[in-house]
Amino acid sequence: MTSEAVREKTQIIVVDKHPAIREVLQSKIAEHPEMQLEAESANSEEALALAERHDPDVVVVEISLGDADGLTLIQEIRSQMPEVRILVFSKYNEDLYAERAIEAGASGYVMKTKPTEEVMQAIELVSEGQVFLSRHVSSRILSRLVRGSGDAETSPLEKLTDRELTVFRKIGEGHSVRQIADQLDLNRKTIETYRRRAKEKLGHETVEDLLRHAVQWAERGTREQTGSE
Repeated sequence: MTSEAVREKTQIIVVDKHPAIREVLQSKIAEHPEMQLEAESANSEEALALAERHDPDVVVVEISLGDADGLTLIQEIRSQMPEVRILVFSKYNEDLYAERAIEAGASGYVMKTKPTEEVMQAIELVSEGQVFLSRHVSSRILSRLVRGSGDAETSPLEKLTDRELTVFRKIGEGHSVRQIADQLDLNRKTIETYRRRAKEKLGHETVEDLLRHAVQWAERGTREQTGSE
């Protein structure tokens, strides 16, 4: 195979903290004659460096990353490499994250409960400059545009800002305030402020109540991803 032929392929970087997910995508991409996996990473810092080095066509990103936040990574990639297309492939519900991801600069959103063929189709479409969203999310966005206002919330978590939701999610994943501050490059008091605002918006009396809610929500997302009861 000539280097020219390689360059004609859609160059892809996969960013996911779970090796099994990266291996599945690597295998599917290898089967596709017009795609090539250029690099893979488990964290945002390395992913950004790899994107700058390889100049990929598409970066596939999970929302939940060990060292930072997927939404922030999307914003950074779009800011530094506006021609790169970004597809979110996440365990988290599209009702809560798809519009946030699009606003951050992504071109598509696929949940991990979907067949791998769907994420491959999504990679193909976003590489061509199209947007890939489920009919459900597309309908929600169009409805908001037509009505000029938000639809009824499907989850209380929709009240949270991106930062508040990120802190809530990371609490549910077992991270301490100090760890979250380090990951998001913010000071501890700022994280505590986001935590307090999330607690108030979700109607919890104590931080312990918020923690319980966050853990249950994170566990439910994992069960939905794996298909377990």
